[in-house]
Amino acid sequence: MGNIQLLLRQHVGAPCEAVVKAGDAVKKGTLVAVPTGLGANIFSSVYGVVEEVKDDRIIIKPDEVQPDEYEKIAEGTPLEMVKAAGVVGMGGAGFPTGIKLDAHLDKGYILINAAECEPGLCHNIRQIEESADKIVRGVKYCMEIAGADKAIFAIKKKNEKAVDTLRAAIKDEAAMTIHLLPDIYPMGEERAVVRECLGIELETTQLPSAANAVVVNVETIARVAEAIEDRKPCFSKNLTVIGKINGGNEPHVFMDVPVGTNVGELIERAGGIDGLYGEIIMGGPFTGLPTTEDAPITKTTGGIIVTIDFPNLHGAKVGLLVCACGGSEARMRDICEKMNGVVASVARCKQAVENKPGAPLKCERPGNCPGQAKNNIQFKKDGCEYIIIGNCSDCSNTVMGSAPKMKLKVFHQTDHVMRTIGHPLYRYLRVSKHVEQLPEGK
Repeated sequence: MGNIQLLLRQHVGAPCEAVVKAGDAVKKGTLVAVPTGLGANIFSSVYGVVEEVKDDRIIIKPDEVQPDEYEKIAEGTPLEMVKAAGVVGMGGAGFPTGIKLDAHLDKGYILINAAECEPGLCHNIRQIEESADKIVRGVKYCMEIAGADKAIFAIKKKNEKAVDTLRAAIKDEAAMTIHLLPDIYPMGEERAVVRECLGIELETTQLPSAANAVVVNVETIARVAEAIEDRKPCFSKNLTVIGKINGGNEPHVFMDVPVGTNVGELIERAGGIDGLYGEIIMGGPFTGLPTTEDAPITKTTGGIIVTIDFPNLHGAKVGLLVCACGGSEARMRDICEKMNGVVASVARCKQAVENKPGAPLKCERPGNCPGQAKNNIQFKKDGCEYIIIGNCSDCSNTVMGSAPKMKLKVFHQTDHVMRTIGHPLYRYLRVSKHVEQLPEGK
């Protein structure tokens, strides 16, 4: 095991402040950094010695022997223990779970996000298949803390084994039901989960609490159960490694990986990179970012993807269609550069809203697109030969309604990933956005 690098910012809010120094011996579960504002405690994920404390990270040299035992958090109320354990949203931005659950709902809902929205990732679904009972217990704790009297699992219908496992696990739970989702992106977006489960359209500035609900990711639910039942700090992560890996492109699921483990170490555990490659992505194909083998995973890392190389556009003019559901303009420019294209035009999906200057874009109606012909006309007018899009399933479909007629050649920002893992490219929407539900949600 190589050195562990614990980034001091693994959550929404300000970076944490280190409470250890070089030379300190630490154990699994030793508190090493605390919030300075909005944030969550950070714990050592290994037994070892602190080698260095930098402005942005704590570096720990692990001992050769790693006992299973860990330092436990103090006893307290369920909410106090979730906060003490440093649990954050482990499927997205990393909002501190203790703050999210302190919602004081009025007979509201816990919505369990089991969509595993990003294509290629499958650790959430594997967790349901293997640990459904723990997840159900975690849901009960979340309901108790938040004041909810109902819970709904939002999961894609295609995950038949996981759905059957959930049905068996909740058959005697009167307050819990299942809502089946179509296999389109971005069904796991928080407001999309609210819309699909409750039929409520939230504004881009509204949180799920406006619908009397709290949305919690599957792995986060399990970490809540561990904090309360086992007094376990949040120092490990479940994730998927997939792509151009020796042995094939099947996903490799790793459970309870020590936070701070290097990307390269996990790729090696999966089999190592198979020859030349395009890039390594940390996260999912849509919202992930390029990374390096020496970068550490955090509490929010969901995937590590090794891709094939990019096609070469030989300096052709390219238009970028920036969408709230995919990469930022900076990410799309990065992809264009890697494809040897020249950005000649940039447009934004008409539903992509910037609530505050510089804030990440939000989609007004995630997964439902009004059309993109106007943007395609702009690209053609600006002399583009190619366009790169980062849209959801429905938006990509509407792009294709006019782009080929204008002789615009379309690339999706995820193409190199989809080709690597054998997934259909995002172009035309060939599945229904509506699925038949289980009788009474069971």
